[in-house]
Amino acid sequence: MMDQSTTSLPTGQQESPIKGILQNKLVSILFLLLILFAFLTSLDMMSESFKLFGKDSAKDLIKSYLDNPFIGLFVGMLATAIVQSSSTTTSTVVKLIGSVGAVSTAAVLSEDQIHAIQQAIPMIMGANIGTSVTSTIVSIGHIAKQDEYPRAVAAATIHDFFNILVTLILFPLELKFNFLSNIAINITEGLHIGQFVNPKTTMPWKAVGKYLTKDVIGNGYIALPLAMIILFFSLSFLSKILKALVIGKSQERFEKVVFGSQIKSLLWGTGLTAAVQSSSVTTSMTVPLVATGKISLRKAFPFLLGANIGTTVTALMVAFANADKPAGIAIALCHLLFNIFGTTIFFAIPGVKNIPVILAEKLGEMSAKNRLVGIGYMGIMFFAIPASLIYFAS
Repeated sequence: MMDQSTTSLPTGQQESPIKGILQNKLVSILFLLLILFAFLTSLDMMSESFKLFGKDSAKDLIKSYLDNPFIGLFVGMLATAIVQSSSTTTSTVVKLIGSVGAVSTAAVLSEDQIHAIQQAIPMIMGANIGTSVTSTIVSIGHIAKQDEYPRAVAAATIHDFFNILVTLILFPLELKFNFLSNIAINITEGLHIGQFVNPKTTMPWKAVGKYLTKDVIGNGYIALPLAMIILFFSLSFLSKILKALVIGKSQERFEKVVFGSQIKSLLWGTGLTAAVQSSSVTTSMTVPLVATGKISLRKAFPFLLGANIGTTVTALMVAFANADKPAGIAIALCHLLFNIFGTTIFFAIPGVKNIPVILAEKLGEMSAKNRLVGIGYMGIMFFAIPASLIYFAS
């Protein structure tokens, strides 16, 4: 007689397809490798798509959308808010910038590549701000609970305020002195990574990406959107699988161990986010913990700073998988440097790290008085402002 134990579970307790897959370690590893292969293939499909548009299509696209740094900033915000993944946005930017200039083993970047890197940095900054929309959406789930909702809004928006404040500091420095781009370019050229890469060597995902784009599809206008769809879904699945593998059933341990001290919390935020390839996952996990009073907002803050650093791993992985395109490595390093400098400013300097906490707590208090404040903040900050400014500045 058939066992009915699995079918008699309430709807909310039935196992998800991913959890079912992950019960078998061998199957889960194979599935993870398949998703990773799809992710890398989608990125190379994007590169091949740009080639179908013409030799200088990547450079022309950057010039069209990113020539104005303010447009670049808000394009990064809006794009990331829509797809709810900074990894998707930054990986796309890394691949786009890597497509500028010829494949090369040379240590020195060309003027076109340097200019493209400088143009793309505001978009990377915007992506950092836009990624916190997910945790803001999670906070709205507590809107019916009067005591939890203000804390949930504060937990979600402290990430926003940190990224906004760091952008206010580093954006002018980059515009005036090319602060981030010069450091990233010097590191890239100093590493001489391209010298260890044979441009004629074709990795499996590159061969598949080229075959699908040129031989199967043959149309850049079809291949590019398809590649972006594959990129989005592969990253989404990758994040879910890694979350299940890395965190698994240790949610209770997560609460007890992760927030033991500020340094430990920072390192856990970095490591877990790097492991699950998504800051949206790890930052969203802190919202219910703060909302229910299990941890304080000030204890959660270092973890969120670490998550900002950990989320740069995806773009770095994409860049180093294409080491014969050093411009991509440089823009990925810019993303890392942005978060390292930001964390140093708001973690190491006494008093300064309280500013995002205070701002988030004030917004939480405003949400307690009027629950529409949290929803209005999300709609205005992540969608209305960037969309309006892109429209009027274009």
